[in-house]
Amino acid sequence: MGMDLYAGTLTRYYAHNWKTISQQWAEEHGYGFQRVSSTGDALGEETVSPEDVQRGMETWRDWLLKALSQPGQVPFAVWEEDNERPYFTDKPDWDAFGALLLVAACHIYGDPVPETVAKGWDFWDHPLIRRMGEDRSRGWSLFRGVEWWLPLSETILFEAPRPGGDKGAIASVSLLRWELEQINQLVWQAEEETVLDWSHTEGYPTDGWIDGAGQVTMGETHRGYRTESLAKFAYSVFYRAVKFAEENRVPILMDY
Repeated sequence: MGMDLYAGTLTRYYAHNWKTISQQWAEEHGYGFQRVSSTGDALGEETVSPEDVQRGMETWRDWLLKALSQPGQVPFAVWEEDNERPYFTDKPDWDAFGALLLVAACHIYGDPVPETVAKGWDFWDHPLIRRMGEDRSRGWSLFRGVEWWLPLSETILFEAPRPGGDKGAIASVSLLRWELEQINQLVWQAEEETVLDWSHTEGYPTDGWIDGAGQVTMGETHRGYRTESLAKFAYSVFYRAVKFAEENRVPILMDY
């Protein structure tokens, strides 16, 4: 299952009122496209009205912010929920996300960066990535299985039930911004214009295609991906998502 990054309101996300970058491309070129859930089930028409979805998201948001508040602390700022505000999406996919984690971990622990990574590699099992995930002195959301970042100014990471009832690690967009800044400082020291360009100039080899399920498939000549290029591509996508989320005060979610 491929991985997309979405930055927008929770209402649009749960009302399925958004299209992945693969879906947009397929529709622009006249191809059929069927989105599926993480369990492999096709996503059909939404049976709950957008108004009901919005009320549900607002209820969850208000409950969460109240639960996070501490006595004597300034209340957390509420972000707005609706089904019309613009959204951002792109597809770093898992291999590039793993390459970003690997490049960061190698620089943090002083190990050389491998030249390539294999297609479909199990990056969570890599010793350095595991080490970062277990390093409690750092607590980086990117290495702790976080899939949601909320538009909060505080740099926090916590576990809580999400609207669907599943419990997971959640962090703030400000923490993700800080982590990306740390990676750039450690690895590239790149200017923003260069970082933004990486989503177009770096990444997966060009002799490939995206199938109907949104999976990236490469040509026979590519048996491995260039680690540094994939990492730059993923970094650019995450940076763009953070920039959009900060400007519009919306959450960022991994979708797969």
